[in-house]
Amino acid sequence: MGAFGKFKFIAFLGSMIYVMFSYRNYTSQEKRAEKIHQRQELRKQLLKELCHGDKQAFTPMNRNLENMDHRELKHFIVDDKHGIIYCYIPKVACTHWKSVMYVLNQSEPYPDLTSLQNVSVHTPNMFPLLSSFSKTEIKVKLKHYTKFLFVRDPFVRLISAYRDKFGIKNQYFYELFGRDILRLYGNETNPPKTAQEALASGLRPSFHNFIQYLLDPKTEKKVPFEPHWRQMHRLCHPCLIQYDFVGHQETLQEDAQQLLEILKLHKDIKFPPSYVNMTSPDSVMNWFRTVPLEDRRRLYKLYERDFKLFGYRRPYELLDG
Repeated sequence: MGAFGKFKFIAFLGSMIYVMFSYRNYTSQEKRAEKIHQRQELRKQLLKELCHGDKQAFTPMNRNLENMDHRELKHFIVDDKHGIIYCYIPKVACTHWKSVMYVLNQSEPYPDLTSLQNVSVHTPNMFPLLSSFSKTEIKVKLKHYTKFLFVRDPFVRLISAYRDKFGIKNQYFYELFGRDILRLYGNETNPPKTAQEALASGLRPSFHNFIQYLLDPKTEKKVPFEPHWRQMHRLCHPCLIQYDFVGHQETLQEDAQQLLEILKLHKDIKFPPSYVNMTSPDSVMNWFRTVPLEDRRRLYKLYERDFKLFGYRRPYELLDG
């Protein structure tokens, strides 16, 4: 075989290898897309089965959208331009998704989400909320708009809420909750008045103190749970509202891409990369070491509907002593 023949053979071999790899890559992407699609269908099917299979267990008697207090729809952001409704849950990538909702209200081409450092998407009245519309409008929007939410392992979400609100200096949460938690469950008769003073003296509610506060029947009697630790189903009412998409924090990047494709926005918006989850299974065990077994079991009962409705396994390693 001459030099030219060898060159042609090598070129042919190279093109065949490229085709083979391209096909394998395409097949792999197809399988991955199908797996993600099936996962989404299973999440929605689980909600449907639980909500309709045992209504009394997951939906209070005579509970429906008609008699729901408008204040219970304050976590639903409405985008009339794109026909989207997003129920946001604190400590479940809600800053990212609120940023997406904010960007969608800007003129095209949409700004990059990473350029919003100076925009506080948690400012009150930043977005139109479902609670601000009439009952007729609410009904129409819920019927025709694409509705989505993102959820998270309930115990991991609680750890994240504790770490964010009581593990660092946070005057608002210290004044509203921290001082009372220290006084009622931390044996501090006269806790410091400011978060800065408390941290300077090495005082903060322990994680177990926080759990004691959640488990105390008096807590719920005073005022409904603060949204950062309120049960997810109580914020987003998945048995009363049929969601088109149920995302999980644990698969955030894949779910975000899939949702943007469903909304036909994947070419216009790039979802920012998520941070590495700091709360691994071993870390969860470490957080709960200070919490007595009986309190862990009571806490699970408090958040059991969230575990079941959104497909999170019962954490046997924490509950079976």
